Amino acid sequence: MKVMAQMAMVMNLDKCIGCHTCSVTCKQAWTNRTGTEYVWFNNVETRPGLGYPRTYEDQETWQGGWVRKDNGRLALRSGGRLKKLFTIFSNPKLPSIQDYYEPWTYDYETLTSSPQTDTFPVARPKSLISGKDMNVEWSANWDDDLGGSQEHAARDVMLKGIEDKVRLEFEETFMFYLPRICEHCLNPSCAASCPSGAIYKRAEDGIVLVDQDRCRGWRMCVSGCPYKKVYFNHKTGKAEKCTFCYPRVEVGIPTVCSETCVGRLRYIGLVLYDADKVLEAASVEDDHDLYAAQRSVFLDPDDPEVQRAAERAGIPGDWMEAARRSPVWALINKYQVALPLHPEYRTMPMVWYIPPLSPVVDVVRDTGVDAEDRGNLFAAIDALRIPVEYLANLFTAGDTEPVDGVLKKLAAMRSYMRDINLGRDPDDSIPEAVGMSGEEMYEMFRLLAIAKYDERYVIPTAHAEQAHALEELATECPVSEYGGGQQDAFGEGSGYPTPVAVENFRMLQDRQTADELVGGGTKEGRVNLLNWDGKGSPEGLFPPRGDS
Repeated sequence: MKVMAQMAMVMNLDKCIGCHTCSVTCKQAWTNRTGTEYVWFNNVETRPGLGYPRTYEDQETWQGGWVRKDNGRLALRSGGRLKKLFTIFSNPKLPSIQDYYEPWTYDYETLTSSPQTDTFPVARPKSLISGKDMNVEWSANWDDDLGGSQEHAARDVMLKGIEDKVRLEFEETFMFYLPRICEHCLNPSCAASCPSGAIYKRAEDGIVLVDQDRCRGWRMCVSGCPYKKVYFNHKTGKAEKCTFCYPRVEVGIPTVCSETCVGRLRYIGLVLYDADKVLEAASVEDDHDLYAAQRSVFLDPDDPEVQRAAERAGIPGDWMEAARRSPVWALINKYQVALPLHPEYRTMPMVWYIPPLSPVVDVVRDTGVDAEDRGNLFAAIDALRIPVEYLANLFTAGDTEPVDGVLKKLAAMRSYMRDINLGRDPDDSIPEAVGMSGEEMYEMFRLLAIAKYDERYVIPTAHAEQAHALEELATECPVSEYGGGQQDAFGEGSGYPTPVAVENFRMLQDRQTADELVGGGTKEGRVNLLNWDGKGSPEGLFPPRGDS
């Protein structure tokens, strides 16, 4: 058993209102530089829809992820080393700017300097590539304006095989929102696709990063990632991707997208897993077994054997405590209501989702019957306007049984808590019907509905003994070397770049200058060298000399 730690995220799709706040704040924090105009580390897709880039889930076209060969071994769908060598200067499996979108700005000068006229001046959209006038037809967060249309939703790859169950008339279609970031996979195909080894997975927390110094711009990682969450910066010639906001995570702060989420639908926590079982789990023969296989890789932090193995692996005690309190562990393995996105890609993704239940309640309520009654909800799941098969195509490689089980647990929680909130005696037969106890169901309700900040984000801080290694990583892995994202007096790219890990510096500075120690106690008798000017000997550094 090789115990390793992984930072992971769960999103509750029942709470997502499609406001795109997460996309905007992530854009401002990470991709507001020249060369990244089309790049969205976080985007919110509407289902059914084409996604971003368009039809990224069609792996027959894009050749992303892994495939299992007849001998049971995994191979990159895009080909091995020899094929990559022959196509290294011309990779044909790349999304074009049309698959993303042509970024634009507006002619604001017309508005600000227009003379008085009989007609109102209009700021026309202008391409950021050619500078010419253009018609805006597509972007990263566009499907919600076109949900259910024959032009876009009908081309959704996930509708294949269930077209007869999906109504695409605009007034009868279903719709839900799916926020997406990099999956920070346990078995990342982007890292395996990179010829220069620039993409790597951090050993201490599992975050997948791009070393900008080693990246040579081959763009094989863009093809290799089945989620198409690696982007090419044409200004720097480097690949860029979501960093899971590692400078924030290192000091115990959640990612920007989580911090600013209006619906409070994101949960971040630590998960322990057995690294020796990852390849075996990713190589199971039947795609339907991949969900259970990945869950079997996760380790119970309360297991004494796991605790001993973690101690031998050098995982700190406070990280083990964070793993025990992790909301991600609870939602994935304890309550079993979170599901991975496209496990059939065999990358073992670590951003999981709780499928939406709200449309079931809406359908039942529209019929004029009790929308919170357990019997009505259970029966309505089979006739849901969001077909269970569609959700299964997204989250369980087409296997409807786990999705049906999750939806029934969520429906049972609504019915069970309705009785409690109305002052009735709780009906323990409701949680028993879905294999849970009343106490477990109440705790699941607390986590999903009314969890506080420190319950949704259980993020252990980096340790002082890791400071030098993390500092080196921070200098190796800036998102871009062009201007560092700074906007000084002379516009983008001017000024001095701010260190990526500036939050780490501030945290350490606060810790060193505080009167109290992190673990309790005082600093009496200790010397603070941060305030020493380098002259003479700091007071208290050496014991006083005796009279002799």
